[in-house]
Amino acid sequence: MAKKLIVCDCMGSQRVDPEALGNAANLPCSKTYTFLCGDQIEDAAREIAAGDAIIACQQERARFEALADELDVDPPAFVDIRDRAGWTADPDATPKQAALAAEAVLDLPLPKTRDIVSEGTCLILGKSDVALPAAETLADTLAVTVLLTDAADPPETRAFDPIHGTLRKAHGTLGQFRLTIDGLRQVIPGGRGPLAMTAPRDGAESVCDIILDLTGGTPLFPAHHKRDGYLRPDPGSPVAVADAVREAAAFVGTFEKPLYIHAEPALCAHSRAEQTGCTRCLDICPTGAISPAGDHVTIDPMVCAGCGACAALCPSQAISYDAPPVEALFRRLTTLASTYCSAGGTAPRLLVHDESHGREMISLAARHGRGLPADVIPLEVDALARFGHAEALAALACGFTEVSILLSPRTERDTPENQTALTNAIAGRQAMRLLDLADPDALSDALYGDSPAPLVADAILPMGTRRQVTRLAARTMRGQDDILPLPEGAPYGAVLVDKDACTLCLSCVSLCPSGALGDNPDRPELRFQEDACLQCGICANICPETAITLEPRLNLTDAALSQVVLNEEEPFACIECGALFGVKSTVEKITEKLAGKHSMFANPDAARMIQMCDNCRINAQYHSENNPFAAGERPKPRTTDDYYSDRKDH
Repeated sequence: MAKKLIVCDCMGSQRVDPEALGNAANLPCSKTYTFLCGDQIEDAAREIAAGDAIIACQQERARFEALADELDVDPPAFVDIRDRAGWTADPDATPKQAALAAEAVLDLPLPKTRDIVSEGTCLILGKSDVALPAAETLADTLAVTVLLTDAADPPETRAFDPIHGTLRKAHGTLGQFRLTIDGLRQVIPGGRGPLAMTAPRDGAESVCDIILDLTGGTPLFPAHHKRDGYLRPDPGSPVAVADAVREAAAFVGTFEKPLYIHAEPALCAHSRAEQTGCTRCLDICPTGAISPAGDHVTIDPMVCAGCGACAALCPSQAISYDAPPVEALFRRLTTLASTYCSAGGTAPRLLVHDESHGREMISLAARHGRGLPADVIPLEVDALARFGHAEALAALACGFTEVSILLSPRTERDTPENQTALTNAIAGRQAMRLLDLADPDALSDALYGDSPAPLVADAILPMGTRRQVTRLAARTMRGQDDILPLPEGAPYGAVLVDKDACTLCLSCVSLCPSGALGDNPDRPELRFQEDACLQCGICANICPETAITLEPRLNLTDAALSQVVLNEEEPFACIECGALFGVKSTVEKITEKLAGKHSMFANPDAARMIQMCDNCRINAQYHSENNPFAAGERPKPRTTDDYYSDRKDH
């Protein structure tokens, strides 16, 4: 059964054209209701009972879901075409409403998840005046241990366990925290009078499911607000402490942890042969979920908070966002742009925002101000930092004229700023910008004040990897014969070789993780395919002659897709058989330095071996005086029977 869009003009406060919506979004539409959540609730019940309904309202979602529950039918889907489109100062938002409706019916993959089990063991840290009341409140719900940070005597209650000590180390996340405590002193439950405590003990190991940190000091974890199960309210605020206590009490049971990131270690360009290359993900991860693991990195999925910065920065696609994958985001962009244009809209702009801050800003701007312009299409994403240069360029190439990112107060700025600079360098104009705003009216003002930007002549369908989409989008916007200079640290570029310094040792070829550097098996050559280069820097780090430098750029010509020769020399011909081997200049230089000047090559016959191929060198050694191969037949290995025989003989 086809999905059906149920539309309402919200008591005449927005203009809705169901026929135009249906034609543009290729979606059956109901008639235009006026008060579907009030006087026309029976009509809503009938539409929901019919099945496959999409209610064009998010405000009253809970009411419609409760209605579906009463009817014992599956709940409807929802899409907001009022706050995000209909409530606007512009006269007609039908093209944008159609685009949002078409996006709502896309079948997008659900994120993969892993179960986390929390049995309710809770560690509370803090001074006695704050920590003990919190423990008394939680004792009926959780198994509480209180680590007192002051010298207060332990309370006589046994509803929870008071301890003294210093928390030296904490690892993990909800359901699997691991703790190391120094100077641990525990209550001795027996005896008369005040409770006594054991002698202090260092290095005590323990585990817990939840940590309630009431110390007010340095957080136990980086980006602590992203660490599941770790609560750190201001101990001086009774309201904040009470909220944290309520939140801690709810952390009992089985929870689904989204697996935000998909990793392909074989593609990782972190290091080779202990030579460090790319560290972009390690440098940017706010939670410390990423750590080196030999030639690649490893990601702790339980610690990962899904900010997506690593996926936006990874040059090799060894790390990709998977909740949902980038292909799903490309489909959403294409659907929004194509539907908007097919409905009669021109020059759409994209506003990327998150679920909490961005959705509230748009809603407040629509209800109390001018709302969004009719040509600004909002795109809600789970993680703002995952929307990198490839996604922005895909949006520009499939029909959007500009991309704005509405930052959240808790969004780390480094990755969006980096990706904005890279996008604009590739686009050749200020096509992507960051909006760091907390005032809904200021958001409207920033968007209404924009001047029209140029359109891409021929929109593309973004398909393939992020690198492939970037190249395709750049060729669409900039032409196919450009070489674009890029900011330092960009994941595209060239390898430059100082031919006078390079000895063609080819150590760079053996360690190149992407295969961008190659050799020629028939002659001394260093080859390079620019399209494959990740700019990881391993080649420059390993080069013994420091002959390699990197040049960040995006080569849009066809030459970037094929191998070019960076350096070449004549091979040396073996003086015995004439076979070609090695590099002529290198062999001649070694001969000049060693022949007759080094003890091993003082003999002319030994010096000649420098100029022989492997086979001839072995033959020459075999027939030379003091032949290392002429040691005679090796003695037979002795066995246990031989030793027994020796005993019998004696």
